[in-house]
Amino acid sequence: MTPEPDPCTNDDEIITWWGLVIEGYLATQDKLMGEIAARFGLAPASFDILMRLVRSPEHRMPMTRLAGEAALSSGGFTKVADRLVAVDLICRVPSPTDRRVTFAALTDHGLDIAQQARAAGAEILRRIVLTPLGPDTATLANAMRKLRTANTKN
Repeated sequence: MTPEPDPCTNDDEIITWWGLVIEGYLATQDKLMGEIAARFGLAPASFDILMRLVRSPEHRMPMTRLAGEAALSSGGFTKVADRLVAVDLICRVPSPTDRRVTFAALTDHGLDIAQQARAAGAEILRRIVLTPLGPDTATLANAMRKLRTANTKN
């Protein structure tokens, strides 16, 4: 029996492998975000912002940090934040200790919607990720954590 080529040394294998990672992610993200949009009317960036805030202390975060974590430009983040403010999901709160800092904070309505969306997102991910992958899920999560750490700018 001939051993399979090592994907680290075979150019076609590693390019194909990476393409499968991207295609799998995109298909899964599209399905997740399609269901979130249908249930809550949230665009992907809005969902991401709400998920970051609902898991943050006091359900708030400095706007510049939130924009960076969400990988949005300051202008792009401002547009998303303006939309979330307009529908009473977040508000802007000045820092009591540093007037240069403004927090994005969930409103009461925003907290309710974020908690519902988080529960729905978890349910959808259990169905579309955990069920197909089974016990491989933890391995995948650990691998992605390693990639993020190895490839994040310091």
